Amino acid sequence: MNKVLKYLRGDRTIWIIVMIFTLISILVVFTSVGSMAYKFNGGNTGYYLRRHTIFLFLGLFVIFVTSRIKYSYFSRLSVLLIFLSAILLVVTLLFGKDVNDANRTLVFFQTSDLAKLALIMYIARVLSRNQDNIKDYKKVAVHLTFWILIICGLILPSNLSTAALLFISAATLMFIGRVNIFQLALVNIIAVVVLAVFMFVAAQFTDKIRDTTWRARLERFWSDEETPESFQSSLSKTAVATGGIFGKGPGHSEQRYYLPHPYSDFIYAIIVEEYGFVGAIVVLLLYLILFYRAGIIVKKSSTSFGALLAIGLAISLVYQALINMGVCVGVLPVTGQPLPFISWGGTSIFFTSISIGAILSVSSSFSKTKVNEQ
Repeated sequence: MNKVLKYLRGDRTIWIIVMIFTLISILVVFTSVGSMAYKFNGGNTGYYLRRHTIFLFLGLFVIFVTSRIKYSYFSRLSVLLIFLSAILLVVTLLFGKDVNDANRTLVFFQTSDLAKLALIMYIARVLSRNQDNIKDYKKVAVHLTFWILIICGLILPSNLSTAALLFISAATLMFIGRVNIFQLALVNIIAVVVLAVFMFVAAQFTDKIRDTTWRARLERFWSDEETPESFQSSLSKTAVATGGIFGKGPGHSEQRYYLPHPYSDFIYAIIVEEYGFVGAIVVLLLYLILFYRAGIIVKKSSTSFGALLAIGLAISLVYQALINMGVCVGVLPVTGQPLPFISWGGTSIFFTSISIGAILSVSSSFSKTKVNEQ
């Protein structure tokens, strides 16, 4: 292991976590793609395993390359990416591929994944460049609010959960970046007003915007009645409840045949069913350790941009993981958020890999010995 790690730059603990994620992903996705294999490829699960494994190893390569890029380059790159993201999101809304009654993909990738990365990087840039005049609401709060509302607003019509997740991550990063609490509160008020207006408009165009889907999911979540439409949540909770302490064992999940998207949206439920409470805690701890290591990187970072970039990307990844877990165990309504670097999905793995690589790039800017002291 040490012979491998010596060629890897950045925090070694994060690298180990990534390798464990890779192993978990291969094992769980392989046992979860059976229904998809029988539906689309004559039951050939090996095809999907090979495809997913290729995605994962490409992801590891992306992490390796990104970790070797000087992290300060991401500051300048974020200016280009934020404009590019806005343009691509507009194009996606108009001409994107329909996925579950929403235009989410363009050609071969989900543009919202690029937008999430771009916005976090750009917020880190603006906050770091204005630490000496952080209370200047025009340069900081107003400027960032504009871009947050633009990006989240363009994601909102097709993917409410991603827009909400990105907004919360952005607001958290602004709070960490010392934005005035009253200005931050104003940002949240503006967002609520914009959302209310959007929902009112959406109600007038239910054939174009997914407001009925959102309302139905929330109503099912708050309702105690079992309905045919709530089967996803019911099956997920059944998988979790039958997992026990140590689970049914690899490949012995029963709910994988009935759950929609057991390899992505509900993959945590399959993990709990097959590996039990122990497996559930291990996966949760891995994400929390990743967040903790990002905190150590922030403490050791010599620049505010590096610190904000590392913690911002870590927040985004961990929040997403917690939402996926919350949905699977029934404490949150169904959202469709994948489990970072574990769920099936080439675009998700690619952009998650860039995020992890950027965090490692920050950590590699100072002594490896120091970053592993704590």
